Amino acid sequence: MDIHEKLKILSGAAKYDVSCSSSGSTRKNTPSGIGNASESGICHSFAADGRCISLLKILLTNYCVYDCVYCVNRSSNDVPRAAFTPEEVADLTINFYKRNYIEGLFLSSAVFKNANYTMELLLKTVTLLRNNYNFNGYIHIKAIPGADSTLIRKAGELVDRMSVNIELPSKESLKLLAPQKNSDLILKPMSYIDSQITANKEEKLLYKKVPSFVPAGQSTQLIIGATKDSDYKIMKLSENLYNNFNLKRVYYSAYVPVSNNPKLPSIINPPMLREHRLYQADWLLRFYGFSASELLNEKNPNLDINFDPKTDWAIKNIYQFPVEINSAPRKMLLRVPGVGVRSVQKIMAARKVHLLNFEDLKKLGIVLKRAQYFITCKGKYYGDIVFKEDFIKKRLSPKVDLNYIDNPRFEQITFFAKDSFTSITGEL
Repeated sequence: MDIHEKLKILSGAAKYDVSCSSSGSTRKNTPSGIGNASESGICHSFAADGRCISLLKILLTNYCVYDCVYCVNRSSNDVPRAAFTPEEVADLTINFYKRNYIEGLFLSSAVFKNANYTMELLLKTVTLLRNNYNFNGYIHIKAIPGADSTLIRKAGELVDRMSVNIELPSKESLKLLAPQKNSDLILKPMSYIDSQITANKEEKLLYKKVPSFVPAGQSTQLIIGATKDSDYKIMKLSENLYNNFNLKRVYYSAYVPVSNNPKLPSIINPPMLREHRLYQADWLLRFYGFSASELLNEKNPNLDINFDPKTDWAIKNIYQFPVEINSAPRKMLLRVPGVGVRSVQKIMAARKVHLLNFEDLKKLGIVLKRAQYFITCKGKYYGDIVFKEDFIKKRLSPKVDLNYIDNPRFEQITFFAKDSFTSITGEL
């Protein structure tokens, strides 16, 4: 099989893995090297559905020992198989970089033969890039659950980010759709990477020439919609991952139907709107001071499709509003629908000088379409309706077709021409 055919198969199969990013590293170029993974050296380019396209995103191989029901690369699935050698991946990366197609590499893999064998191949690939080609660009690879910690440590000293995909949100889900996998085995390398990142930061305070270990941190991916797990369970899991393993990101991937197995839900399109809401809720956990239990609970376990999570929370907690823009603490300003982190910073800086009115907020560039119903300026309410829950809820109800997100009219960028949806590439 020629390299072009391998690239077509393995770049297509990698599209299901969304836990890639192209920022957060401080690895800089050396006089004899090529590429730069520092923040200014990475091109932040994304497809219309939010997937990063600035990296060469491929699998090392799609030969897999596992037979996970939801996965296109499961061992029982009749799809074209291919495998790169470490030398081929390194050569592809350098050639794509020199042609300005990419700024770095995102390298994942199915588990070929066993975890250690696969991890050794990944390690050899990044070693070739760093040591033979002097490539200092961004590299993100997968840590294979079950692989020896020594292999993970060596790889971590060469790459910018690592990820361990949890994929299914609960032990029950794993038992149902991926019985060969073990949740404890998945969390073990995640815990190890976190401990090594912490230890590396402490060593750098004492010694100047300590090699970096995963400087851009670690991430993971959760598949949404393949099981009956609620949004509440998913958000609680994400919250625990952020708190216990210091993850940079949890990525959510709407399940793409690639199998007719009776254990899987019968859906035509991926639940993109649900994925969208989970990303919004995740943002609230990381930057707005919310907890998962504030947004959802056992009685209301799923996010509202009609409202973004912050607006939904504000409507349900209307007794805490309106807040006075000139005196409300930062924590409460962050909870006003439509007011973001940068807007809060502007408000807090400006109100030190003088009391703000509604026109001042407009001049500061703050979008008041939603916020006007939850704030007062100098004690005056500027909403164009009565301050009551039912009125506000009706006014903020979406006036567009919410099915648009669940029936997207965009396609993920590919290196190759395509005719229609295929279960091999996941192209929509």
